[in-house]
Amino acid sequence: MNNVPQIKIGLVTVSRDCFPASLSESRREALAKAYASKYDASELYVCPTIIESEIDMMKALEDVKEAGCNALCVFLGNFGPEIPETMLAKQFGGPSMYVAAAEESQQDLLDGRGDALCGLLSASYNLNMRGVKAYIPERPVGTAEELADRINEFVPIAKALVALKDLKLISFGPRPYDFLTCNAPIKQIFDLGVEVEENSEMDLYDSYLKHADDPRIGDVVADMAAELGAGNLIPDILPKLAQYELTLRDWAEQHKGARKYVVLTTKCWPAFQSEFGFVPCYVNSRIAGSGIPVGCEVDIYGAISEYIGQVISGDAVTILDINNSIPRDMYEESIKGKYDYKQSDTIMCFHCGNTCSSRLQTRTMCNQRIMSRNLPLTVTKGTMEGDLVPGDVTLYRLQGTAEGGISAYIAEGEVLPVATRSYGGTGVFAFPEMGRFYRHVLLEKHFPHHGAVAFGHHGKAIYEVFKLLGVPVSEIGFNQPAGMRYPGENPF
Repeated sequence: MNNVPQIKIGLVTVSRDCFPASLSESRREALAKAYASKYDASELYVCPTIIESEIDMMKALEDVKEAGCNALCVFLGNFGPEIPETMLAKQFGGPSMYVAAAEESQQDLLDGRGDALCGLLSASYNLNMRGVKAYIPERPVGTAEELADRINEFVPIAKALVALKDLKLISFGPRPYDFLTCNAPIKQIFDLGVEVEENSEMDLYDSYLKHADDPRIGDVVADMAAELGAGNLIPDILPKLAQYELTLRDWAEQHKGARKYVVLTTKCWPAFQSEFGFVPCYVNSRIAGSGIPVGCEVDIYGAISEYIGQVISGDAVTILDINNSIPRDMYEESIKGKYDYKQSDTIMCFHCGNTCSSRLQTRTMCNQRIMSRNLPLTVTKGTMEGDLVPGDVTLYRLQGTAEGGISAYIAEGEVLPVATRSYGGTGVFAFPEMGRFYRHVLLEKHFPHHGAVAFGHHGKAIYEVFKLLGVPVSEIGFNQPAGMRYPGENPF
């Protein structure tokens, strides 16, 4: 995907003047060697300067910037000088992590002792004094091999933070009247460093009309037909869909401005179908599959959430309604005794057809069933239906609150290999203690019905990104295990 940044982490080690710098140097080399033996060595630049003073800090800062680093790992090979080592993160301005070396042997606790626990406490205190939100992993003190793993875990976190600072969100149309649930203040989006470009539906329609004779339409139609295969049940609508896809892709490229990355969110009803003559679901799925998430129903926080998950997972994501309960007979027949879930742990997540084809078991181009109830079939063509591919998923969302704050949630679970017997892009999902999570996080914290879905378990990295973006820990909900009471849960 070319809509995400590449990360290069500057590994900078530090040494307090009363400790031997050679201790930090040897530990730095061991850490770099351990990383290169397990991961992509090009992601890590080893800064030759050991920071012992403010002058060293300025030299190291210049060095990592010249090397093209967009993230930092400050490594306390020994206690470290708390002032220059934290000034570095402040002046660098990008994502920074702090880790420290564990002691190697009981045979070397005289001149070979680095005092990492003490040094990291001082660093943390100074980072707070400077207002720097640095990433400190759950286990920040470790051997070279252990810290190599910690740095690798930081890569997707840093990637998401870098991406958001260079992201433009492009929206079309005001949020639908009946979907006030997707409406939220956008100042918090700007606070994240994301640029927002809001356009009218007329802007989009005018651009669509100008693409009517685009010579690329034929190639896109052929690509769509190949993707759909036997599911291409409405081939006559493909030229219009191809025209619309080219419209969105060109708009995204031409309107990035000074930003490198882009996400979209569009209005798809109630006037869209009658004016454009189709529904945009399948096109949205294709664009999302290529690396540009498209939020439905002008859901700006949904689109931002999708993008965070895409950057972290390195894969396409989707946005789905947290939609309906699983019927008792479906649970009894297909889930109970086969999977370790209560019925209250299971839900069905659905959307009209915006999930990319790689995440669907089957692909069928058809009419959008809900819209067809009120509109002629001729203008509701263009959605893609199919059950989602079974496997691990992460359901999550970043959301601006009505009070001007920001909140979030994360739940890890899976799509079960159970036929939905329904329509749209949909799946049978299971999350441990979903019933309680639904009541005491989703309802109690006033989240909308849209949830972003990343494929795989990525809760750990998403949680850290939310924290570093400034979401209060108390405002990050998760599906708490049985026996862990939610604050508002009735104890009786």
